[in-house]
Amino acid sequence: MSTLSFIWPLTGGLLIGASAGLFLLMHGRIAGISGLMASGLRLGGSGPRDLSLGFLGGLLGGALLAGALIRRPEVIVTSSLPLLIIGGLLVGFGTRWGSGCTSGHGVCGIARLSPRSLAATALFMGTAAVTVFVTRHLIGGM
Repeated sequence: MSTLSFIWPLTGGLLIGASAGLFLLMHGRIAGISGLMASGLRLGGSGPRDLSLGFLGGLLGGALLAGALIRRPEVIVTSSLPLLIIGGLLVGFGTRWGSGCTSGHGVCGIARLSPRSLAATALFMGTAAVTVFVTRHLIGGM
């Protein structure tokens, strides 16, 4: 592993953690992306719309800046459109049903030692592991 391959993920993780912590300290709100998106698009989320749109704009702007300054990732979609749509709908349903998303539970909730977030994150990760096992070893996918 080269030095750069270690530095970039570490830097990204530190920036995500710092931004989530500052957001909580400064605004008293959890930096869960699904909740911020709901507030920003006025889909039932609570909180100031401008604050939500600003945070989401910062996420998008940071990704674009990193892509422009560092390198653009190569994205290859190997799945069918119907499967992607079904997966997206299931993620959206799970986000609402679980009262938050992976960013809200996994980044913010675990940092606060929230029992609900610890359980939700364990469920997310367990489901992901089972899905990878089934698709790669039982069904024979990529």
